[in-house]
Amino acid sequence: MNAAPTRREILKLAWPIILANMATPLLGLTDTAVIGNVGTEVDLGAIALGSVIFGFVFWTFGFLRMGTTGFVAQADGAGDELEIRLSLGRALVLALLIGIAILALQAPISWLLFPLFDASDAVDATAKSYFFIRIWGAPATLASYALMGLFVGLRKSRHILALQALLNGLNIALDVYLGGVLGWGVIGIAWGTVLSEWIVAGISLAVALQILKRHQRQQPEPTPFWTWRGLCESRRLLAAISANRDILLRTLFLLIGFGWFTRQGAQFGDEALAANHILLQLIMFSAFFLDGFAFVTESLVGKAVGRKNLAEFDRVLRLSIELSGLTALSLAVLTLFPGGWAIRALSDNAVVVELALDYRYLAAVYMALSFAAYQLDGVFVGATKGAAMRDASLISLLIYLASWWMLKGDGNAGLWAAFTIYIVARAVALAVHLPGIRRSLSR
Repeated sequence: MNAAPTRREILKLAWPIILANMATPLLGLTDTAVIGNVGTEVDLGAIALGSVIFGFVFWTFGFLRMGTTGFVAQADGAGDELEIRLSLGRALVLALLIGIAILALQAPISWLLFPLFDASDAVDATAKSYFFIRIWGAPATLASYALMGLFVGLRKSRHILALQALLNGLNIALDVYLGGVLGWGVIGIAWGTVLSEWIVAGISLAVALQILKRHQRQQPEPTPFWTWRGLCESRRLLAAISANRDILLRTLFLLIGFGWFTRQGAQFGDEALAANHILLQLIMFSAFFLDGFAFVTESLVGKAVGRKNLAEFDRVLRLSIELSGLTALSLAVLTLFPGGWAIRALSDNAVVVELALDYRYLAAVYMALSFAAYQLDGVFVGATKGAAMRDASLISLLIYLASWWMLKGDGNAGLWAAFTIYIVARAVALAVHLPGIRRSLSR
């Protein structure tokens, strides 16, 4: 794609990522189905607890994907094939080091995280059995994040879909066989996940190396595939460390914001907590679509920045926001008007369903307005402006907490209003930095 992208090209890149995102929850559903048929409620609780813990641990290191995407896309835009390879190499080394550290610190991690959930002794013990097996997949998972960053940065959307489908299919098959057929239960599911993570990480690496070697052979002048001097070049290494640190802090601020929403919702009773959870699932569903456009934006913006092409940057920004905004509005309308069928499909508790229906209008407003934050996140990932993302996340979090303090007298409705202010504040706080990116491209 040499010319500025069209709407059709953006959609062509986005739909495989959207499908890949939507396939991810199938793993949790399969684990639940297997344990629900061969295990006990203790096993089911252990799987749920273990999944939450690993979700928290791995989401924290999402910068390995985002940081790699930005640097790869910029190197691609600049036509620097060696730097594309070096960007991946730095990310893989960092992923390996973090993975080894997680394995070395697995006991302290368990001591720190498990007491936070106050589970029963039986669930806690079973969840720890799951944890101490599943943790051995950490290096593979983190390496896969870095490799995913390469594929996103090079706009290999169909590769992403194929590898995600392979991971899901293999994990489902191993979970059913080890956990169900062999009757290993929670232990089988843990081993099934670890094996699938390592196998798919290996295949992803092989695919990445094949793509990069093909690009290397097409260069008019031969260059080494990797060099230690290039990997350790102080300026680029410090830039990568700085960007990854800032994205890490941004992610932690986001975790605090979502955790605060759940914590405050619990104060309104179990029914309100359950109703909020259902509405959050609908919002997460919309995120599958918006993330697809955001991932494409990361790559296209990074390419425009690498080429120092302001017109291309502006076109990517306009078209991506236009498409994601229309998508968000459509999903919000679907949430409002088809009689609440999605809410009723997620719960048969009449009180919970009624509460969710009462608040779905606020959730729909949140959904309709959320696209700007997603897309601007994609812009700043592509431009490798981690500091702006960090600052925007912190400022919006403070605005969110202040808004909740002023609106808490309105109960759960006030909580949703503050939550909507939060997502809008994130977009505004990021938009303030857009002129700086544009100025850097016009020089």
